[in-house]
Amino acid sequence: MVNVAFVGMGEAGTAIVSGWGKARSFAIRAYDIKTDHPGTAPDLWQRYEALGIAGCGSLCEALSSADVVFSVVTADQAVAAARSAAPHIEQGAYWCDLNSVAPSSKRSAAEIVEAAGGRYVDVAVMAPVYPKQNMVPMLVSGQHAREIAPILDGMPMAPRVIDGDIGAASSIKMIRSVMVKGLEALTAECFLAAAAAGVSNEVLGSLSASHKGTDWPRQASYNFERMIRHGARRAAEMEEVARTLRDLGLPDGMARATVDWQRRISDLGLAAPEAASDDDPAAMAELVLKEMKA
Repeated sequence: MVNVAFVGMGEAGTAIVSGWGKARSFAIRAYDIKTDHPGTAPDLWQRYEALGIAGCGSLCEALSSADVVFSVVTADQAVAAARSAAPHIEQGAYWCDLNSVAPSSKRSAAEIVEAAGGRYVDVAVMAPVYPKQNMVPMLVSGQHAREIAPILDGMPMAPRVIDGDIGAASSIKMIRSVMVKGLEALTAECFLAAAAAGVSNEVLGSLSASHKGTDWPRQASYNFERMIRHGARRAAEMEEVARTLRDLGLPDGMARATVDWQRRISDLGLAAPEAASDDDPAAMAELVLKEMKA
């Protein structure tokens, strides 16, 4: 039996908790900084109630008696969350940092947590949290990885231990994101240019003929949908990817360009489509282009 706390209850936290269901055998408390703001607090309290968890008005309350803490905040708040939580972490509690940040950021958070008496675990979430929810594949690394793995496994979750210090798991996540989020940015640049030039069908046909292993209508539509729905969060993650590359002594031009495209699409404020099932990237590009020119 463990007592679980969540710091942050956005999409990732909600997905994991809902995946466990209300029949779970352990108690969950949660705190989200959005409960500090009148405009966003009602939605969070309703979410806590719907999930069957104890919503808390402070980090101190949420972390009281917690054996396992999941930090699931935005990338730019990962270290700040550890710093704010440090005075309230129970001695020996596991701090599972699921945030998509650079290894150097994870090491900074780890120093704070370990100095406070907690046990820091570097966790990298390796796929979208939906539809797999609590069973989304996760990599875990650091000196406490092998201790926490059977606990996570029994909740249940889907951890895989990566040998190495803190940063080993997040290095895999960050470097992979160069390709995954970069392809999304390339999709936007390519298909928006095609729409502007009036050659969308020809470009799509040429790509399909040249790269027969890729379902371009489906993949490009999916990439657009991801950027529209999650561009702000992806931009924050790609800032950490750029940091990872710089820490490795490598140029970060592609990562920084990806940040720009992810943020540019997000800032349009388009309503996210229900799904990318229409497989019509040209139509999605026209929609985005229209808004960019407005």
